Amino acid sequence: MFNNRDVIDLAKQAGATIMSIYHRDFAIYEKQDESPLTEADLASHHCIVDALKRLTPNIPVLSEESDEGEQLDRMSWQTYWLIDPLDGTKEFIKKNDEFTVNIALIDRGEAVFGVVYAPALEVTYWGDSDGAFKEENGQIKSIQVSEVPDDGAVWRVVGSRSHQTDAFKAFVNGLAEAEVVSMGSSLKLCLVAEGAADLYPRFGLTCEWDTAAAHAVVSAAGGQVLQYPELTPLLYNTRPQTLLNPFFIVCAGKAGEWV
Repeated sequence: MFNNRDVIDLAKQAGATIMSIYHRDFAIYEKQDESPLTEADLASHHCIVDALKRLTPNIPVLSEESDEGEQLDRMSWQTYWLIDPLDGTKEFIKKNDEFTVNIALIDRGEAVFGVVYAPALEVTYWGDSDGAFKEENGQIKSIQVSEVPDDGAVWRVVGSRSHQTDAFKAFVNGLAEAEVVSMGSSLKLCLVAEGAADLYPRFGLTCEWDTAAAHAVVSAAGGQVLQYPELTPLLYNTRPQTLLNPFFIVCAGKAGEWV
């Protein structure tokens, strides 16, 4: 079908395209929803989509920058690529390095393979049926989620660099002991996947392409991404009218204190 390594390499190629723009002045546009769009988003989109169509011509591709027609077609797809060519555009504009390239394979509503590449940090995460992995400084290591903290222990809670809500603050205050780690883009999910954090509660708007690739990494690392407050698995391509995710929590598993 395809070699996962080819897709990992593709994420890095897109990252190189992004970085060629990152270190100079670049154009910034505004979408209809008033979210920012840069020329790097578009360049990465074309790099990934064109390559995937050559690599896997029988698998459709949905990107954040796809046109409306492709977004409408998606409900007839069982298996497809779901792409965020530049996740964390606000972080890219601020030049704080916390942005990623996200490529996920969705099969029957589940993220079964995903790669997250942070080009400014030169860090890659991926997850598939063989497990979850992190590549940094040329070294590849297997990663997994941490054990659920014991009663009374400190919970390491990941918060958005740009989008902390009152609901998030109330959630954190409801824990006996907690420390907040701020992070941008899909790297928040990856922190849970590698055991550097225990929880990532998201009580604000995200789209399916924001989470799918890192969701695959979390799942492969032994963690869960659960709709909140239902605490059922987060699924993809199940809502015809929207590509927005419900609220969710990323975790190693359900635990009495935060439930």
